[in-house]
Amino acid sequence: MAVKIISVAKQLPKYYKETKDIIPFVQLWMQGQEERFQRKVIKLFEGAGVDKRYSIMNPEEVFTVISFEEKNNIYKREVIQLAEKSLQKSLNKANIKPTDIDYIITVSCTGIMIPSVDAYLINSLGMKQNIVRLPVTEMGCAAGVSGVIYAKNFLKANPNKRAAVIAIEAPTATFQLNDYSMTNIVSAAIFGDGASSVILSSFDEDEGPTIVDEAMYHFYDATKMMGFNLVNTGLQMVLDKEVPQKISDHFPTIIHPFLEQNNLKIEDIDHLIFHPGGKKIVQTVEDLFGVLGKNIDDTKEVLRLYGNMSSATVLYVLERFMDRNLKKGERGIMLSFGPGFSAQRILLEW
Repeated sequence: MAVKIISVAKQLPKYYKETKDIIPFVQLWMQGQEERFQRKVIKLFEGAGVDKRYSIMNPEEVFTVISFEEKNNIYKREVIQLAEKSLQKSLNKANIKPTDIDYIITVSCTGIMIPSVDAYLINSLGMKQNIVRLPVTEMGCAAGVSGVIYAKNFLKANPNKRAAVIAIEAPTATFQLNDYSMTNIVSAAIFGDGASSVILSSFDEDEGPTIVDEAMYHFYDATKMMGFNLVNTGLQMVLDKEVPQKISDHFPTIIHPFLEQNNLKIEDIDHLIFHPGGKKIVQTVEDLFGVLGKNIDDTKEVLRLYGNMSSATVLYVLERFMDRNLKKGERGIMLSFGPGFSAQRILLEW
């Protein structure tokens, strides 16, 4: 029995700015800091590979709202709306109703809310009362792929069912106003907000790429490389500068054995659906895949247009491939990295 991805749809927040229009806000924020430091920060924003990003908060709020309570209240209000809109779009694409969903997974790591987003969606969309729920909250950028893996496993065990995975992230709500560390600044330069919904099916008649295989890979002794610290002012980003090198070191072990267990080589893969973690990570992976004759142009374009939206971003890349009506038999690999440190992989066949 095949499990297929039958639709993907994104939803963007209402606020957006080009990077050049964000820099004046950054300059005001840095007033009083050393001039050399200010020049370094502006250069970092200009060279981040992100031309524009969307946000649940307007720039004035990003650079003035300090308390965790205020930011988290904005997060809760906005992500519920984003989740509903993106899920409705993906249902429309698949030509199915909210009551056709048997399993709902919601993914987010950039705010805290109990009950989780899925509870609100069940009410607002009138979904099944016996729907199975799974909120995924602590897997960061890898959680979009993780959610799809969890949905696939549910559907594999339950024929003739459908699942929805909704990733909703608002990294701008984690910006630390009184933190002038490079980690806080780098995250502000590369991250944006967004949502995306994926619908999977184990019905024979539903069409879309089949999930052939999936796997997770855990890096030992790397728990401090990526994540958040919970501080009085909210979620404080943890992002080690050694992440690109760590990915490079482990890359052969992440990719080749996974393909070999499916009797494939990288030459057999037509499409790379890679999460754009940031310019340095993208360059690292591009160099590794480039040697193998492959490109990650769609990944770079998603980073340029939207920034890194944590777990939702790889689904934006996937949507670009889904909308192209690829030829039967073409294959793709979804790949993302996240806290733990971990790598998640999915093999697709159209």
